[in-house]
Amino acid sequence: MLLTIAAFIVALGLLIAVHEYGHYRVAVACGVKVLRFSVGFGKPLLRWQPQGSSTEFVIGAFPLGGYVRMLDEREAPVAAEERHLAFNTQPLRSRAAIVAAGPIANLLLAVLLYSVVNWNGVEEPRAILASPVAGSVAQSAGLRGGELVERAALGAEDLEPVRSFEDLRWLLTRGALEGLNVRLDVQSAQGTGHREVVLDMSRIDSREADAQLFRKVGILGPWTRPVLGEVMAQSAAERSGLRSGDLVLKVGQTDVVDGQQLRELIRQSVRGNEPVAQPWRVERGGQVITLDVLPDAVIEPGNTVGRIGAYVGAAPEFVTVDYGLVDGLWGGVVKTWDVSLLTLRMMGRMVIGEASLKNLSGPLTIADYAGRSASMGLTQYLIFLALISVSLGVLNLLPLPVLDGGHLMYYLWEGVTGRGVSDAWMERLQRGGVAVLLVMMSIALFNDITRLFG
Repeated sequence: MLLTIAAFIVALGLLIAVHEYGHYRVAVACGVKVLRFSVGFGKPLLRWQPQGSSTEFVIGAFPLGGYVRMLDEREAPVAAEERHLAFNTQPLRSRAAIVAAGPIANLLLAVLLYSVVNWNGVEEPRAILASPVAGSVAQSAGLRGGELVERAALGAEDLEPVRSFEDLRWLLTRGALEGLNVRLDVQSAQGTGHREVVLDMSRIDSREADAQLFRKVGILGPWTRPVLGEVMAQSAAERSGLRSGDLVLKVGQTDVVDGQQLRELIRQSVRGNEPVAQPWRVERGGQVITLDVLPDAVIEPGNTVGRIGAYVGAAPEFVTVDYGLVDGLWGGVVKTWDVSLLTLRMMGRMVIGEASLKNLSGPLTIADYAGRSASMGLTQYLIFLALISVSLGVLNLLPLPVLDGGHLMYYLWEGVTGRGVSDAWMERLQRGGVAVLLVMMSIALFNDITRLFG
């Protein structure tokens, strides 16, 4: 819990500080007087003003936001000798640059974070496919498990090398959400030849980007040996006599070839909401024994599945994925661009009803993910920060009146017509923007509560 809170506060503080610093730095460069730079709202916990600076720096009690307060005649009277330092007196290009600088700073931070991950290198599972889910797109395409994915592409794009299973997972995510077929160049499990496989993503209803998305695709994880790991006390596995280190050879009449297939067989060992006992053949200490295994029946949203209370599947084969200075930086740019486009597409699909509003996430989900990623190590936490930074940058560029994108929309109108938006229209648009944001925040918070406590 403490790790989750700390990781959440650090993430919010960093992303908000970077966003506001973008506004601040460009405002100063444009000759605007900045009165206050605040990370957080409410009662100041800490404040200071560097010698010779006109800006007061503040850390507020509530970290859910921040602001840069500039000299502006619309907010308070400005002395005649300082009028040239006021934000509202600056040329259109300067005002637009100051407003756009915040979201751009978040996108640049994402590029840096992704680049650092590329430069440091990360241990990721090799792109060897587990057995596909029965009836899934992957099974229909002819995949059986054990194939090594060497290259892949979306739609008609050229095949590109796949360095790890995470590369493949990202491509599958994009293909499913964008409705584009995914082409895989795979080496057979026996290593005897190559073939191209096409995953037909049009079969997938991708309105909800949840865990079921990959189940529909049929590729849930990399190939692993069907070995049992830790067995929980008083679990179905312990009651049945299973032990850590057992290699499962057969469940009922089905030969077991990998950990994913074994997990699916366990899930399906329920009939009419009641678990079904089956004989398991396992190898233990060089000997083959047979055990009758009765899983527990566990209710999941929409169905009842079998569970044995043990870690199923050995660790997958890992590879180290790293890049040189230039390639790592370019990879950071490409990943930030791809995530930004995917975020925009998902938002657009939610607006027109092609994607569920359940995809919206709020502070509770972000805090949960922050804690989980931090517990997995620095690299995963940096990837989480990069993803949230992209989301923050893209969100703020949306043309909603209360966001940076809304102000840019005003400036576009001013640039086209030669006059600013009237005060009356400004007030109407601001109220509408606040209403839309409140609705979005309410939906996101409801989704958070449903995911975490439902």
